[in-house]
Amino acid sequence: MTRNLAGRARAVRLVMLLLAGAVLYVPMAAPAAFALSELKGAPPPAPADSAENATPAAAPETESEEPLEIPMPDPLVDKSATEAKDAAPEVVQPVEVLTDVSKIPAQVARMRELIVEAAASGDIERLRPLLGKGPTQTQVSGSGGDEDPIAILKGLSGDQDGVEILAILLDVLSTGFVHADKGTPEEAYVWPYFAEKPLSSLTPPEKVDLFRLVTAGDFAGMEELGNYNFYRVGIAPDGQWKFFVAGD
Repeated sequence: MTRNLAGRARAVRLVMLLLAGAVLYVPMAAPAAFALSELKGAPPPAPADSAENATPAAAPETESEEPLEIPMPDPLVDKSATEAKDAAPEVVQPVEVLTDVSKIPAQVARMRELIVEAAASGDIERLRPLLGKGPTQTQVSGSGGDEDPIAILKGLSGDQDGVEILAILLDVLSTGFVHADKGTPEEAYVWPYFAEKPLSSLTPPEKVDLFRLVTAGDFAGMEELGNYNFYRVGIAPDGQWKFFVAGD
C-alpha cells in the first residue's frame, strides 16, 4: 500500500515538472522570434496578388543588329565608263593638204590638166571623152544608169549651155586636194580638200578658200550638217576620172 502511494506521488511530480517546463518555454520562444525579425528588418509579407500586379522587369538592352544586306551584282554595262567615253572630246585626225600637182602620179596630173582645159574652153562637149563609158564612166550627180552625163551636167547648170557648171569645175580644181582612202578600191585624189576635212578644223585662210566656192549661207548649212556638201572631183591613181558630184 505504501509503495503504491509513493509511485503515484512520483508520477504527479513528473507531470508537474513537464507542465512547468512547457509554461516557461512558450513565453521565451515568442520574444526570441520577435527579436530576430526586428534585427533582420524583414518587410511584412506581400499580399497574395502582388506578383500579378507587379510591373515586369525591363528586359536587358541588347545592341541593335542591322539587317544583313546582300550586295547587288555589278551591272553588265559599266555606265560610268560609257559616260566617260561619251564625254571624251572627239579626236580629229590630221589631213594632209596637197597643192603641188607635180608630186602626184603623172596620170592624175594629166587628167586634171585635160579637165581644166576643157572647162576653160566654155564648150561642155569637150568633157565627153574624159567622162568615159560603161563601167569606167565618171559618176555625175543625178546619174543613175545609162543617162547621158553631158545632159545631166547641163541640167545641173544654171544656164542651158552648162557654162556655170564648167566654172564650178574650174574653181574646184584650183583648190588644194587630198589623197583619200589610200590602199582601198576607193582610193583617189580629191578636190577640194574641204571634202575630206572637218569644217570645225578649218583655219581662217582655209575658210577663205572655201568661201571662193560657196556663200556664207551655204557654209552655215554645211555647219549644221557637219561636213562639206558642195561639188568635188575625184581622180584615181591610174588617171581615171572617178566622180564629179555634190552632196553628202
